[in-house]
Amino acid sequence: MAFEHAFQQAFIYLAAAVLAVVVGKQIRLGAVLGYLIIGAAIGPWGFHLIGDAGQQVTHFAEFGVVVMLFLIGLELQPQMLWKMRHQLIGLGSLQVVGCTAAIAGVAMGCGLGWKPSLALGLIFTLSSTAIVLQTLAEKGLLHTEAGQNSFAVLLFQDIAVIPVIALLPLLGNGQAASAHGESTAWITHWPLWAQALATLGAVALIIIGGRICMRQVFQAIARTHQREAFTGAALLLVIGVALLMTKVGMSPALGAFVAGVVLASSEYRHELESDLDPFKGLLLGAFFLGVGAAIDFGYIRDHLLLVIGGALGLILVKGVVLYGLSKWRKDHCKSSWLFSASLAAGGEFAFVLITLSLSAGVFDLEIGRAAVAIVALSMATTPLLITLAQRATTCAPDKKPKKESDAADEGNPVIICGFGRFGHAIGRLLRSRGFGCTVLDHDADQVELLRNVGVPIFYGDASRPELLTIAGAANAKLLIIALKDGDTTLKIVENARRHHPHLKIFMRAYSRSEAYQYLDAGEELIYRDTLDSSLRLGADALKTLGETEDAAERATRLYRERDEIMVRDMARHRHDSKQLLSAAREAHESLNELMRRDQEAAAEAKSA
Repeated sequence: MAFEHAFQQAFIYLAAAVLAVVVGKQIRLGAVLGYLIIGAAIGPWGFHLIGDAGQQVTHFAEFGVVVMLFLIGLELQPQMLWKMRHQLIGLGSLQVVGCTAAIAGVAMGCGLGWKPSLALGLIFTLSSTAIVLQTLAEKGLLHTEAGQNSFAVLLFQDIAVIPVIALLPLLGNGQAASAHGESTAWITHWPLWAQALATLGAVALIIIGGRICMRQVFQAIARTHQREAFTGAALLLVIGVALLMTKVGMSPALGAFVAGVVLASSEYRHELESDLDPFKGLLLGAFFLGVGAAIDFGYIRDHLLLVIGGALGLILVKGVVLYGLSKWRKDHCKSSWLFSASLAAGGEFAFVLITLSLSAGVFDLEIGRAAVAIVALSMATTPLLITLAQRATTCAPDKKPKKESDAADEGNPVIICGFGRFGHAIGRLLRSRGFGCTVLDHDADQVELLRNVGVPIFYGDASRPELLTIAGAANAKLLIIALKDGDTTLKIVENARRHHPHLKIFMRAYSRSEAYQYLDAGEELIYRDTLDSSLRLGADALKTLGETEDAAERATRLYRERDEIMVRDMARHRHDSKQLLSAAREAHESLNELMRRDQEAAAEAKSA
């Protein structure tokens, strides 16, 4: 019967996970919010499909957070982490101190003593690493300015949890206990200096083991050519690090992150990522379902105003502090909103700290239940807050970029906006033929790097109308926009057409949908990002398969001509899914017919 029950629970969780993804995508708010909604539906206050076993699954699924931090660490080279040091230490510490002080002040204003107020401030200042990072990654925002700031603060919060755990019992009656009963750490009763040495030793063991031992282990496993052995070793590594961190009283997620950073430069990095990513997805899905199921809707119903008011107050207070910090750093307005929305709610570690505070007598059970409900409800709103911040259009444009533009009119006939992988080749080709180019790029690091190697380039945001004028657009002949961001490209086109209509504009389209937008805007000189390289590879493949060089070149030329016609035809129907599908089918059939006729004509010419 136990075996049957395990299968039943697995079926419920997997069905709920699939349904959650579908629901999240249908409401266009992301999979995380879908998990929370479906988790609440199958929980004790919904259809009651999961009971106490659900809590056990949730504890197991917390391993998904550990795996996620390990994978994030794999993507961060140590030098990149060093580059983030100001965000990590400066912004992270200011967020923890600022939010703790603000929340504690509000709690004291509501009549609580300074000790429970400080405890609530420390508890509520933490945000949900799992929900925030997963939502930002899902929306492609993790590598933006707001995403990097959020990640740095979340990482600092994980580090800050360690001293918070040590501090909370001191605010109570001295009866410290762990969140799950007696602490499992080996060093709980050791002197403080010995605990510090053990913690540093554990971190050193992870770094040295990752640098020296694990490379040899993975090398030996790789020689076996058994994928399952590598997967098992990857899981063993993460579980081992998590256990070690738990035994020395540290966050297992933080230890996994350190291990990931250590292995980020390893040649086995991508293999580790591919092996662990499916586990991360499944476990995080189960974790989010568990969070949704854990929301006590009965308590919320009985104390509706208290819980909703507390959740809104928490989001508002933290949001104001976070927005102020972001603006103090002179971040862009949109980035400030997104950063504030990402971290304004509570986090999953608050549940552990609330239990610890109750055990230590920091505050009573009623305050603890209210805090749990407020944190759970605010966590559930995190994906929604991020989506709303992302879609916000009321944000006033920034008056100036972080760094003043140094662009100048050099009298060149060509202006190039964007000098990444696409624009770089164009600029080098034109300059090698004697045509001067004024190059603008909005990435200060890229500008500094290229200038150090002798490439003449200027810093500046070309979407600003006056910048094109400063760069010499009045006397230039060509404007080449080689940017990846479609919205910025359209702004540049609009400004150029309004103020410099004589310019001939050549545009990079990163995707087919962007090409549709540019065609709608009336542009014709559009060059899709990978079309040429794709056709070159296709021609070489045809020749390898036995076609003559002339036949392969003719086939790729016909394909290009027909594809350009198809893109322009489909651009007219892109807002009507039925018409777009019909046009795509017709284009596919037309291309096949064109190629068939070409092959027949070539065969007839050969036989004649």
